[in-house]
Amino acid sequence: MTQGHCTLVGAGPGDPELLTLKAVKAIAAASVLLVDDLVDEGVLVHARPGARIVRVGKRGGCRSTPQAFIEALMIAAARAGEHVVRLKGGDPFVFGRGGEEVERLRAAGIACNVVSGITAALSAASALGVPLTHRDHAQGVMLVTGHAKAGSGAAHDPTDWRALAAAAHAARLTLVIYMGVAGAAHIQRQLLAGGLPPDTPAAVVQHASLPRQRQLLSTLRTLADDLAAAGLGSPAVIVLGDVLRGLAAAGAAPRAASGG
Repeated sequence: MTQGHCTLVGAGPGDPELLTLKAVKAIAAASVLLVDDLVDEGVLVHARPGARIVRVGKRGGCRSTPQAFIEALMIAAARAGEHVVRLKGGDPFVFGRGGEEVERLRAAGIACNVVSGITAALSAASALGVPLTHRDHAQGVMLVTGHAKAGSGAAHDPTDWRALAAAAHAARLTLVIYMGVAGAAHIQRQLLAGGLPPDTPAAVVQHASLPRQRQLLSTLRTLADDLAAAGLGSPAVIVLGDVLRGLAAAGAAPRAASGG
């Protein structure tokens, strides 16, 4: 039997129209698709008739399919001669565990390639109408997870938020936090303690690019309280930095709003 292969495909932030042409071709060629929860149903219209679609939900704070089980499914299907597409929200290599999966596939001798997707940070910034970098306001951008792997740092908090705050302030960087809504109060306290000014503009975008998108404008000082009042939840990204100052000053979006 001829061995199959795997393709890790980024489905983008949600809107099916944000798929790349290469992603569409990969999805159409697959005989088996392993699909994450955050992939919009509209993406699956590109699957060929007869393709087997397996739901392998991965959601922070929710019951999820174990990562090791997903990897075992990929390897077993490829060894059975299938063309496997692992379909992920956003980009496979930006907080998508794509690196872990590629390592496991290579170790098993399975051919694998990756198709990039638009990651949530870019989609959220576009939804707000702001850049992530700007010559006058932000010389770079940091993408950080608010839900780091336990044991990768200090036992109580793997992420050194104070160091990140100091770096963002000193180097004039935009800070984008994935999966940070549940821990927003703790993150806020640590960033303030690290020297990020309380008046640093903040924004939260939930369901970026989808019709049910909601966004919130705030500051680091009031972020956690404003989030609680607005009722925004996951999936969402938090954006912090001076790139948001023009938006707040212009009143381009209300303090909390729906849109998309």
